Amino acid sequence: MPFTAAKPAILPPQFTFTQPVLPAVLPTDVAALTALLHQQHAAHLASVDSLAQQVRDYVNQVIEQMVLARHRQFGSSSEQLSGQGRLFDEAEALAESSTEEQDIAPIVPETVAGADKKVVARGKRSSLPAALPRFDVVHDVPAAERTCPCGTPMVEIGQDISEQLDIVPMQVRVLRHIRKRYGCLGSIHAPVTAALPPQPLPKSNASADFLAMLLIIKFIDGLPLARFEYVLARHGATVPRQTLARWVIAAARMLQPLHNLMRDALFDGAFLHIDETVVQVLKEDGKTPTSTSYMWVQTGGPPGKPVTIYDYDPSRSSAVPVRLLQGYKGYMMTDGYTAYNALAKEDGIEHLICWAHARRRFVEAVRVQPKGKRGRADEAVALIGKLYGIERDHKDGTDAQRLLARQQHSVPALATLHAWMEKNLPMVTPKSALGTALAYMQKYWHGLSRYTERGDLPIDNNRAENAIRPFVVGRKSWLFADTAAGAHASAVVYSMVQTAKANGLEPYAWLRRVMRDLPKATTVEDVEALLPWNVDLTQDVLDAGAMLSESAAGVA
Repeated sequence: MPFTAAKPAILPPQFTFTQPVLPAVLPTDVAALTALLHQQHAAHLASVDSLAQQVRDYVNQVIEQMVLARHRQFGSSSEQLSGQGRLFDEAEALAESSTEEQDIAPIVPETVAGADKKVVARGKRSSLPAALPRFDVVHDVPAAERTCPCGTPMVEIGQDISEQLDIVPMQVRVLRHIRKRYGCLGSIHAPVTAALPPQPLPKSNASADFLAMLLIIKFIDGLPLARFEYVLARHGATVPRQTLARWVIAAARMLQPLHNLMRDALFDGAFLHIDETVVQVLKEDGKTPTSTSYMWVQTGGPPGKPVTIYDYDPSRSSAVPVRLLQGYKGYMMTDGYTAYNALAKEDGIEHLICWAHARRRFVEAVRVQPKGKRGRADEAVALIGKLYGIERDHKDGTDAQRLLARQQHSVPALATLHAWMEKNLPMVTPKSALGTALAYMQKYWHGLSRYTERGDLPIDNNRAENAIRPFVVGRKSWLFADTAAGAHASAVVYSMVQTAKANGLEPYAWLRRVMRDLPKATTVEDVEALLPWNVDLTQDVLDAGAMLSESAAGVA
């Protein structure tokens, strides 16, 4: 009877089983035949053991995935992974708990040196902001009560002042542009009419200030246009949401020159961050309404000119970042998404990989460990924590000081971490949470360690992830864009308001100035003067405060 090694009848595709194969001609010698059968039996047992190990690894992998899924849904964590299922496409939910301290060269508005924050005593109410306009409501003692019991008239000797935070409800009004007309008494020559100043949307009845508020309501406050339509209706103004949408798209088209100049400033920086997140567009050519499109964000810019640029594209292919950053030369910080590899091959591009992404993979491996036990994943998190500790200790130093600290401390710490990685890689199941974390770190080690080349380079991509968050918050309210034109408009306006915020400007005040002055711009220099780092809004704030006081006086 021929010998046939038994094997499972049906195997899932993820499992492999090597069945021993007998030679076509069996030896006639009993000893040789016995040795062959022993050999076949040993090979069969080895295959069974291999299959059993595959099953164990697969079961462990499924259990790890279940634990992580349950933790994302119900667990509490310093790295908020729950409730943000579509925040980022890779593992970018760490940005929810990240701070600017984790970016080695944060671009923030300049502050007065030596200005200390006032510490409010516990149980004490903090004072209201001094920048808010004040309107005085005087309460006087009745004349009949200003006579002393001794019969002497009282005199004013002081006053007690208390402050309340007040708000003036939104006021919708109509601006009437009255253009004087003058004509010849003899009707010989044509009359002369006063010119109307250039308007942001000449064929609409929306003022510059209204358009600024419309953009702020949607792109800063995250209020869908349908809800803003109801807000206007409550104040007696009927403006259909379709009209509001057209105004948003037209306003974004007007702001496009500023968007272009901001991209030029972005390219002037020594490094930039880039990331992407999903957006749904209902009417995109060649795609179904339920398909996924993408919003790409890039942040950077030279010192004192922080820039945040958004771009819409229906694709997530490698051609998109290549197109967006065409002509850029410098360092580029990304996550491990493979679409950035094509851009990294361009001349003049130096590719950095985000340490936060590598770290959070080990954090996930920690979560699937048995409770109360410390494993290899904890060791990795601690070693990476040393790198971040060095950055925190020198975050306020100069680029030269930070570079020296990196060469003296970060480079040896990286060497220790690399040796630990090489030692543990062969000892871990490749498809486990720890195995995938180690494989990720090994694959991108060169890009992960390059931040030590200079003192101004970032250690992670948190700055881009933080820039995506305002878009994600708004997306939770308006859910989708109706057309590609609307998605492009959203990208332009988000670029405007987030760059204004990065430069320390109040977005509405800056956008109102832009909407008023941009229609009058006739040269590139006129447009450049409206960039956030070139605008002084001091007088605008004073004027707004005076108007608010007048409105409050009317209400009082």
